[in-house]
Amino acid sequence: MTRELLAVFEMPRLSRRTLRVVGAIAGIAISSRTSIAQEADAPPFAAPGRLVDIGGWRLHLHCTGAAHPGQPTVILEAGLGDFSVEWSLVQPRISGFARVCSYDRAGDGWSDIGPYPRTLHQIVYELHTLLDRAGERPPYLLVGHSYGGWLAQLYQSSYPADVVGMVLVEPGADDPKRMVADGRVVPSSSLATGRAVPSIKTSGPLRIDDIPPEALSQIRAGLAAARQHANDPPRNKLPPDAQRMRAWASGRIGHVVAAVNPFEHEELAALRSRPRAELQSLDSLPLIVITRGRPETGPDAAALEQEHKQDLAVIAGRSRRGRNIIAANSGHHVQLDEPELVINAIRDVITLLRK
Repeated sequence: MTRELLAVFEMPRLSRRTLRVVGAIAGIAISSRTSIAQEADAPPFAAPGRLVDIGGWRLHLHCTGAAHPGQPTVILEAGLGDFSVEWSLVQPRISGFARVCSYDRAGDGWSDIGPYPRTLHQIVYELHTLLDRAGERPPYLLVGHSYGGWLAQLYQSSYPADVVGMVLVEPGADDPKRMVADGRVVPSSSLATGRAVPSIKTSGPLRIDDIPPEALSQIRAGLAAARQHANDPPRNKLPPDAQRMRAWASGRIGHVVAAVNPFEHEELAALRSRPRAELQSLDSLPLIVITRGRPETGPDAAALEQEHKQDLAVIAGRSRRGRNIIAANSGHHVQLDEPELVINAIRDVITLLRK
């Protein structure tokens, strides 16, 4: 079975049993206390950026490079299971010609655990609040990898006046495949039930001791393997410090909690059926979609690869100024296999915006 077929994107090798158990968190009552019970072990080194309080929990924001008049700030959104260090081969180069910010979603990297559930809407709200409280002002050029591609598109729909361009690196498909309990693989659209997505939470971050003991036990049982495989290829191309941080972060409870969204199918359904007014705001937006050139492996890989390319071509076609680039020498992690291609795409959008 190929990774694309499983459609888990960038999660480390945590067991799917563990992820199912974490789903039980959705039903627990969150304490009204504002103190955050975080895991005690310290990261291997201090955060390179700032920890910004956004409502009782802090997010790590790492901004480099100078702002230039009339030029957007580049915002880097990592894939599922990834965080700011994933951009270690890209951010230093971008900072030579633009202001650029990477960050860690709540629970991952240097960031505190945030409110539960971790819906796409919750994450987009948190990023918007983070940038505002840190004094990073629009316009923004959003760069989203994999799962981060959904977040970038939702951010643009939610705050269209703030976003002047996008680069989507191997973004998630509009209707990704999902494996269900009996082993069948079905489209996400068939799993959406029409449930109302919970309202955004501006307080009440999840505490470790809010997690049911049986769920916590099973989460911990999977963390050693996650840490062991944190830097499997192609992440072994990251600098040594980035790999150290990944190994530490992948073995933490927050890393698991950060990745679980029981309302994903409903949110993707809403993205697919965006109102016409929202889609019109994307119509003339400079947009580059980068698609992997190295296919996945497996008995059904050829058909899946063709579908994957078609899915990403549709995303690029949403803008009259959209363009699809094939990364001939890359797998899913283009920013690690061909970082120069991602850097040049960002530069191209900035150049286009100057005209």
